[in-house]
Amino acid sequence: MLLYITSNKINKNNLFSFIITIGVMYLLRDFIAARAQLVTFILFVLEIFFIECFLETKKKRYILGLMLIAGLIANLHAAVYYFFFILMLPYIGEYLLIKLRDANIIYKLRIRYLKDKIAGLSKKNNKPEKLEKLQNKLVKVEEKFIEFKEKSKKREENPYRVKLVRREAAKWLILAVILCLAMGLLTPLGDEPYTHLIKLMSGTTTDNISEHQPIVLASHTGAIIVTILLVIFLVFTDTKISLKDLFMIGGLLVLSFMSRRQFSMLVLIGGISLTKIMCDFAEKYDKNGIEEFTKIVVSWKGKIVAILLVVLCSFALYHNTKDDQYINENSYPVKTADFILEEAEKGELNLSQMKMFNDYNYGSYLLFRNIPVFIDSRCDLYSPEFNEGADMFSDYLSITGLGTYYENKFNEYGITHVMSYANSKLNMFLKRDENYKLLYNDDNFVFYERTSKK
Repeated sequence: MLLYITSNKINKNNLFSFIITIGVMYLLRDFIAARAQLVTFILFVLEIFFIECFLETKKKRYILGLMLIAGLIANLHAAVYYFFFILMLPYIGEYLLIKLRDANIIYKLRIRYLKDKIAGLSKKNNKPEKLEKLQNKLVKVEEKFIEFKEKSKKREENPYRVKLVRREAAKWLILAVILCLAMGLLTPLGDEPYTHLIKLMSGTTTDNISEHQPIVLASHTGAIIVTILLVIFLVFTDTKISLKDLFMIGGLLVLSFMSRRQFSMLVLIGGISLTKIMCDFAEKYDKNGIEEFTKIVVSWKGKIVAILLVVLCSFALYHNTKDDQYINENSYPVKTADFILEEAEKGELNLSQMKMFNDYNYGSYLLFRNIPVFIDSRCDLYSPEFNEGADMFSDYLSITGLGTYYENKFNEYGITHVMSYANSKLNMFLKRDENYKLLYNDDNFVFYERTSKK
């Protein structure tokens, strides 16, 4: 809802805002998970909404809204604190480049240099020929300067591809950045909002987690769709794009190619800019037709049809999945967790003293069941940068990949129990090791008690 409202606020087009919003939600389906990003997705869209409202109205309350969002992100999802400021850069960058272009520094420096030289020669009252030559040169430079400004003005009025949109209020976003940076101090996490990303990128976890790996375009349908749409509009039509939108889409596209998880931001925020491009395209080629079609769609008949379509699609999706398990027992140790909790109730297992080694992918599920874990999917928390020097993430990779003797590491961490996939490399050794007693197994998971703890 917020994405649609924001897009419609910026682009003033119900139809395309609705279409792109539905497309964005479809492409975001793989990123919808019980993680902090569900909150920050909303906050980032709200950030764009506040920025656009401030640039349009210049009301200070939207700056206060931006400060509130910065403070919330610093406390709720410190890992993406920097991204809050990245989304401001296209607006600030456009403003600064326009000001730099208007300044005409090169021409002004040349004119100042010639005037100073002429003034110096005039005081000495000698070399009249050289003085005359410099004066003629100054006249030519000033004429070229005037000609350049006239051509620049014409190009701005009728740009070829990239159009400059003057947003004078954007200069206050620079002050907003400074104020919002200070909001990172209002957290019990110390300097975490400022250092979290730096520590994360300096660690080894990003090299081993799939969502941090670069996108392979051929195997990523969503990235292909977005790229094709951009190429069609920007290459095969004469649709123009604002410098801000070019910075926004271009920057997010580069980030998404560098890391798969950033594709979500390309779709979420870049979708708003893409809607603007589509609106400009429609207005140029078939303004009347789109307006008539939009009137039909937003009429009461169109709304009824849209609601019926949503209901039918929702029913079809529900009907196809209503008998599915809520948690896939092939991926998560549901029955194993049931066994552990049952044994704990009987007094056979002491969860407060149990130190279990488990696999990365289902650690979060075990935490959900209040079972202590060796590692879970918050990989950065188990790197030395966040874990007082202990590199549990690398040790996990070495143990499961048999890059080190598991018994040595288990001794180091005081492991008492081991849970693993039934078809894992580690289980191939554990089931032959007399020091490990099998307490539970099924087709997918095994659970051992370690009987020789040194």
